[in-house]
Amino acid sequence: MKTDRFDKILWLLLGTVLVALTLLLWQGQHREGALARGNNRAMERELANQARVVLLQKLYGPVEELRQKGELQNALLKLDELSRQYPGEAHGYILQGEILQQMGVLDAALASYVAGIRLNGTYVDRNTPLSQRDALQRLVAAGERDIAPKAKANPNNRSLATALANLNYLKSRLAGGCE
Repeated sequence: MKTDRFDKILWLLLGTVLVALTLLLWQGQHREGALARGNNRAMERELANQARVVLLQKLYGPVEELRQKGELQNALLKLDELSRQYPGEAHGYILQGEILQQMGVLDAALASYVAGIRLNGTYVDRNTPLSQRDALQRLVAAGERDIAPKAKANPNNRSLATALANLNYLKSRLAGGCE
């Protein structure tokens, strides 16, 4: 039996359909693997965040206890000891900023918060377990009330200009800006 053009076209179409079906099935399996890897990455990131929170609570727990008791000077001393053991840890700067803000030293609190946020910007994000966004907003509001008018009245004062620059940096980060 001879095959005519019609039979050849049918065989070609059948082959094309089989190849396309094979590719679709292979691609579907590949996507499921990619989704599983993406889920694993998200889970790993979440576990890393939880481990970081637990570590920071363990390390800085004594400082938090002293701060809550109202022993702010002792808390700063303990924080200084920890910063020598763990230099460059952003959480230490954030805690120092909180303590200095409680003491009413806004310009130093601003500088400390800025140093911490430059090291780790997750303290500005709302959706992270270490978020300090509300405390930052309160600090910025207090800085606008106290530091901004003084800086405008004394434009040649370098310490006020630095405090105003730190205040503007925090406002920018709270507004969604980045470095």
